[in-house]
Amino acid sequence: MRILALESSCDESAVAVFDGRMGLLAHELYSQVDLHSLYGGVVPELASRDHVKRLLPLLEQALRKADCVRTDIDGIAYTAGPGLVGALLTGAALGRSLAYAWGVPAVGVHHLEGHLLAPLLDPDPPPLPHVALLVSGGHTLLAEVRAFGAYRILGETRDDAAGEAFDKSAKLLGLGYPGGPELAALAAGGRPGVLEFPRPMLDRPGLEFSFSGLKTAVRLAVEAAPLDAQRRADIAQGVQTAIVETLVAKALRALEATDLDALVVAGGVGANRALRTTLTAAVAARGGRVWYPRVEFCTDNAAMIAVVGHQRLAAGFREPLIVTARSDWPLDSLEPARA
Repeated sequence: MRILALESSCDESAVAVFDGRMGLLAHELYSQVDLHSLYGGVVPELASRDHVKRLLPLLEQALRKADCVRTDIDGIAYTAGPGLVGALLTGAALGRSLAYAWGVPAVGVHHLEGHLLAPLLDPDPPPLPHVALLVSGGHTLLAEVRAFGAYRILGETRDDAAGEAFDKSAKLLGLGYPGGPELAALAAGGRPGVLEFPRPMLDRPGLEFSFSGLKTAVRLAVEAAPLDAQRRADIAQGVQTAIVETLVAKALRALEATDLDALVVAGGVGANRALRTTLTAAVAARGGRVWYPRVEFCTDNAAMIAVVGHQRLAAGFREPLIVTARSDWPLDSLEPARA
């Protein structure tokens, strides 16, 4: 089965072609970072309009790169949620319309399931069951992945996501958008331990997260003294360390609670080098191993949607002849897919 996949849940327009036997044949992505950087964050209406402009040209590029034509496509997968509903509708409408016009089945994919299964794009996939740490600008959660489509939420954020804490802290420091990578780069020049920020909810049991208090602490630190280059770097270093140590501690708790030793890290924050280095060492110290997607598949992309779409179409899932997009869609409400 050869799948064409579309991703448009937020501010990345992406298309991929995936073959069940040959693997990923092509993936194209257009980032709207320059468009939204003027506003310091994603403007939903602008994101939707830009998807309309970008998706068809990306689709044509992906088909050319995969050396196939529309008659080679056996199914369409598209992100149906969660995300910005207007942005989701652009991809869903295109995907469902193409499937109807080409006479092939379509399936709507859960965006977070795509992130969780992105490591399947690599030749050494993680075993089942495993614990997954999903960290991005909009989501921070721990889940037990028991089988494809069978997810048990162990803990999630009560307010800001880890990526959101990175971005908001970066904005307080006067950095550009998206702030996470810029803050990580600035942190490299910071002095460890000079500024200590709170490790949210580490002083109590459980696997829940909360990062809103960290944002407040950063604002107070910014206002407390003149913001010269070294102080900015020290703040960035302190913020990154607080977030990384919180994520690592909670991930280790989740492995202990489930008696598992395999951990998957997914989402845009999973590309953070400090997180990767610290978490890999901590999990290895307890005899486990961490799997990460390739850096290019940590952020939003259509390749991960194609992997999930292929599995679900092969298992017989089909969308009716309507266009559906869901801004809110609980991950643990998904039906397991058994091919």
